Amino acid sequence: MAATNEKRGIDAGLLLLRVALATIVLFHGVFKLTHGVGWIGDVLHSHGLPGFLAYGVYVAEVVAPVLLFVGLFTRLAALATAFDMFVAIAMVQHRQIFTVNEGGGWGIEIEAMIFLTSVVLVLTGGGRYALTRSGALS
Repeated sequence: MAATNEKRGIDAGLLLLRVALATIVLFHGVFKLTHGVGWIGDVLHSHGLPGFLAYGVYVAEVVAPVLLFVGLFTRLAALATAFDMFVAIAMVQHRQIFTVNEGGGWGIEIEAMIFLTSVVLVLTGGGRYALTRSGALS
């Protein structure tokens, strides 16, 4: 019985982690839906990449959070979010990696937390309270 209660606690924790990550990332996605991704295209161009890749942000910051909310293809959705944050850190936030912000926190603490939370969900899957519960993409 104790193992069952522990498993429920882990599954409830994964649900909370999915919902928290999805909520935070979806705010970023809605902002980009309403304000566009042109500035991301400019950043990509400055790194020698085609600007149309900026539209991938909609997958990582709109589609992926919706999938995370319901626990559908959690690992794949979390992988998209982790990749999005990795690229954001590498291309935009890299100068803040070794800095402290005005509040005393790590210069990239939000981006790092989103990235690491996404990696956790890639490794664990969505848990029991997800639409897809088993397999490589759960």
